[in-house]
Amino acid sequence: MFEPELEKMPIAKLNELQLERLKWTVKHAYDNVPLYRKKFDDAGLKPEDIQTLADVSKIPFTVKNDLRDHYPYGILAVPREQILRFHASSGTTGTPTVISYTRKDMDT
Repeated sequence: MFEPELEKMPIAKLNELQLERLKWTVKHAYDNVPLYRKKFDDAGLKPEDIQTLADVSKIPFTVKNDLRDHYPYGILAVPREQILRFHASSGTTGTPTVISYTRKDMDT
């Protein structure tokens, strides 16, 4: 959906919004997903360390084995009751991977 106020936002304002959302996302993952808390701690990263958009480079990658190793619900950042839809691989090469979506995810 085209949102003119976002699409035409001045770059400085856009960067502010992106940083705000990055900070929220990192904190939410750290507070709600043990896998991410461990990855961040192992990297010496705390949510409050995210101060600029360039700090995105400090965030550890999530790899496919993370999804497999925490199958099926180990990376949920919300209670299962809030999950509207699950998409899963067939697992033909090993453990399946599951991606979940909340109502907000689906609306987006």
